[in-house]
Amino acid sequence: MPAGVDTDAREVVLDAIVVEGLRKQFDPPKGPVAVDDVSFGIREGEIFSLLGPNGAGKTTIISILSCLLRPDAGEARVGGFSVTRESDEVKRLIGVVPQEIALYEELSGRENLLFWGRMYGLNGPALNKRVDEVLDWIGLVDRQTDRLEKYSGGMKRRVNIGAALLHNPRFLYLDEPTVGIDPQSRRSILDGVKNFNAAGVTVLYTTHYMEEAQEISDRIAIMDRGAMIAVGAQDELVRLVGERTRINLALDRNADILAERWRDLAGVSTVSEPEDGRLWVLTDDANSLMPRLFDSAQTAEARITEINLAEPNLEMVFLHLTGRALRD
Repeated sequence: MPAGVDTDAREVVLDAIVVEGLRKQFDPPKGPVAVDDVSFGIREGEIFSLLGPNGAGKTTIISILSCLLRPDAGEARVGGFSVTRESDEVKRLIGVVPQEIALYEELSGRENLLFWGRMYGLNGPALNKRVDEVLDWIGLVDRQTDRLEKYSGGMKRRVNIGAALLHNPRFLYLDEPTVGIDPQSRRSILDGVKNFNAAGVTVLYTTHYMEEAQEISDRIAIMDRGAMIAVGAQDELVRLVGERTRINLALDRNADILAERWRDLAGVSTVSEPEDGRLWVLTDDANSLMPRLFDSAQTAEARITEINLAEPNLEMVFLHLTGRALRD
């Protein structure tokens, strides 16, 4: 059962999306369990993010809620409809933005949107009007006649999002939409998500970028290895680490040796694995611990070249709950 305030979707009667006990294993009986007894609820009109590293089960959940993958156990309902028994009704309510670009390189941005609009049953003046609106939302009016092969990766992703909005969905799923794109397109996508939500669209967003989840989400579910380990608003999740502080350090040598020694120090909750001489120490008594860190480094003939204290954030929550950094 995940930590946090909203640990059981069944307790929230008015949730627009309800997930109860989902489980999915690939290649059973020995294959990996991608989703393991996951339950949560998404409220109408909110931005709900699934935050976790690659392989956490985020995409599998999106696939189940999109009626593309059948769960081995559990149930999910979208807008009151079962994803397993009423898939046609669910599909009419959702717009899905997959990780892969589902567009045609030889067509222009506008032509791609016209194609997908017809797939949704739009045509004539209504289709052209809707495409105009979507192009304005995604900020590509000036580039709409260019062939997609001339677009940057970020521009293609924006068209991908636009295609999912053509039929005016009640729910929008975005699966890692900012991976591998430039900062300008990333900013455009995040601003767009907030604007779509303000217009009444309920958003399910997956990411392994902590800062994205912090910026756009009303509530966040932290996932790891197929399990949901915490659910709640950002401030609720941060309270899970209590009064702990993260000390960020850089060492000129012997970081691996010191990481092992520091794990045994009183007051230390977690020490991250060193990377290029940098590591974190999670503690509930930073003032008392820091002199001992310097003494220990000196004993190991190492020097702390940089040290600073970090305010609690979602990365600290993940580290506290799993013992690993979010991107490990």
